[in-house]
Amino acid sequence: MDYKERFEYWTKNVADSELKALLLKMKDDENAVKNAFYKELEFGTGGLRGEIGAGTNCLNVLTIAKVTQGIADNMKSKGQTTAAISYDSRIKSDAFAKTAAAVFASNGIRVYITAELMPTPFLSFLTRTVKADVGVMITASHNPARYNGYKVYGADGCQLTDGAAREMIGFINGVDPFKVKSDGYDALVKSGMITVADPSVERAYTAAVRERSLGSADGLSVAYSPLNGAGYRLVPQILRESGVRDIYIVKEQGTPDGNFTTCPYPNPEKRAALELGLKLAEQRGADLLIATDPDADRMGVAVKTGDGYKLLSGNETGVLLTDYIFAARKKAGTLPAKPVLVKTIVTTDLAVKIAEQYGAEVFDVLTGFKYIGDVIGRLEKNGEADRFVLGFEESYGYLSGSYVRDKDAVVAAMLTAQMAAHYKRAGKTLADRLGELYKEFGYYEHRLISFEFPGADGSAKMARLLKELRAAPPGSLAGEPVTRSVDYLNKPEPDLPPSDVLRFITDSGTSLVVRPSGTEPLIKTYLTACKTPAENTLVFEKLTAYLNKIFD
Repeated sequence: MDYKERFEYWTKNVADSELKALLLKMKDDENAVKNAFYKELEFGTGGLRGEIGAGTNCLNVLTIAKVTQGIADNMKSKGQTTAAISYDSRIKSDAFAKTAAAVFASNGIRVYITAELMPTPFLSFLTRTVKADVGVMITASHNPARYNGYKVYGADGCQLTDGAAREMIGFINGVDPFKVKSDGYDALVKSGMITVADPSVERAYTAAVRERSLGSADGLSVAYSPLNGAGYRLVPQILRESGVRDIYIVKEQGTPDGNFTTCPYPNPEKRAALELGLKLAEQRGADLLIATDPDADRMGVAVKTGDGYKLLSGNETGVLLTDYIFAARKKAGTLPAKPVLVKTIVTTDLAVKIAEQYGAEVFDVLTGFKYIGDVIGRLEKNGEADRFVLGFEESYGYLSGSYVRDKDAVVAAMLTAQMAAHYKRAGKTLADRLGELYKEFGYYEHRLISFEFPGADGSAKMARLLKELRAAPPGSLAGEPVTRSVDYLNKPEPDLPPSDVLRFITDSGTSLVVRPSGTEPLIKTYLTACKTPAENTLVFEKLTAYLNKIFD
């Protein structure tokens, strides 16, 4: 079917009054119909994600039911019997979670669902704890309020890797959403096919987080914003248990609210989302500002300095955590003989230099925390899970410990607070320690520049531009010859699956990585320079001009 036929099919069959009204509203808007129906939502690095609304390219109860039925069919073909489900604070997250639960249960699959919204890493923990075959998290992470999503996890608590996702998609594509049957959520709860997760699982999760503790955060003051998301309860709890006595919660962002009225783009990577937190931190004189995204798997940090508050990038926080965790564990005698650090290919190599001082083995994986989780899984199969010390990505995701297989802002907040308190006792700030690391290893700087291509036309243009870049790759970066290039789609490096990523590197360490986002209509470009600050600025100016020329 083309998009017009899909629209007509939905118009004839939709029974849901809200969806019916949305279809009627777009009836005379050709572009709206095209964007809503030109394709089915696809799995990417973050699972299924799209705007809430009517259509095959949107998140709604029908697309949720379709995907869930496909997953259930896949599970039944393998004799799998159990699913775990949770959700965040987004609009319709609870309704979508109940829709998924009802479809699974109507297919004879036992469901464990959380009693309320919870962080994404808790879903990973729940999946592992109840020995579910599949986990589902309803979330769009840090996207704007109009988005929601559907992340799928395997029995190991790790997001599906590419092969498993492709197999599942084969089942999903064969489902007609109007033929999915459900016996109703309340009836299935009453029958025992849907069970609310026991509170003991949450206690076990927080205990697992506390086991990663490396000291006390006593004496530290923290301003905290959950950005109206799922971290609102557990992050303050774990900070207090870690010794933080003074925690100042951003009132306007302190409780769950999927409208995100004070931060339309609830992403801790963006300064605009942190403005209220920075204001509160300044008023209270807090040592740190910590912010977590709506599903509490990413964490942003700002540190008080003599010149105001410095926002740390994901790379900078990751470098500081690498340095602190490895040093603290070595001092405590708990560092493994062959420690492991895992990072993504777009994440700073400064962490590699630090980790290698401790004899660490470093794994460079593709973008997406599922690839970090996959490394942990391989270590576990070999009886070596304890070797895993830290995994992180430049997009503000961190994990210490193998108790979950996804980034965890709860444990990251605890360790960051303990780290800041450690340096405060030594008369330093995190900014001071970062400066010491730059002085010792080199001034690594990074930039992320994204180019947006919305709608059906944008998707086609994005594919065309990436094809053109492959056909005519840059011979130089900022005036330096490219001495190494990797096309991860056609000639991936050993141990890495094919992926639509291009990487260009010079002898000085200047690099450019280009890839389409797996969750948004974006081409993302990652720039690295490691010269002097002035030279880095010039490198970024030249690279930005080049990228604007080919993508803008």
